[in-house]
Amino acid sequence: MRYLVRERLFSIGDDYWIEDESGRKVFLVDGKAMRVRQTFELKDEQGRVLVDIHQKLLSLMGEMIIEREGEHLAKVKRKRLSLLRNHFRVEMADGTELDVSGKILDREFAIEYDGELLAQISRRWFTVRDTYGVQVVREDVDPALLIAVTVCVIALAEGSDG
Repeated sequence: MRYLVRERLFSIGDDYWIEDESGRKVFLVDGKAMRVRQTFELKDEQGRVLVDIHQKLLSLMGEMIIEREGEHLAKVKRKRLSLLRNHFRVEMADGTELDVSGKILDREFAIEYDGELLAQISRRWFTVRDTYGVQVVREDVDPALLIAVTVCVIALAEGSDG
């Protein structure tokens, strides 16, 4: 399944819809303005909160936490930095780890588990500025989780300017 993300630059609170391949609004990324730390809610089309995303305070490298109904789901943090690629690690609550690498600021990166591709994020599929796609490769993976990981990685990369 491929999802279309249209970011709105300079919008208060960073709210934007994510659509499926048929153009139906599936997820709302609801950025919470006026908070001490970066905070987002990923909601379904009825406005129900699927996951909470917030920046971990007092973290030197920058970390974001993903929670579902108050339960810790994952922690996203920078793994290493090179001149051309960013690398992030997603530590799941069950102890498994996902790797995220690529050109995050260019919206060209992948989310993998143990070397297997779970999702591909790319701007190349679209000609519209500030639009990129999230293609979920495996059907047995929670798309809301992969969207949340994508939001975290981009927020962390933009917060550190690269």
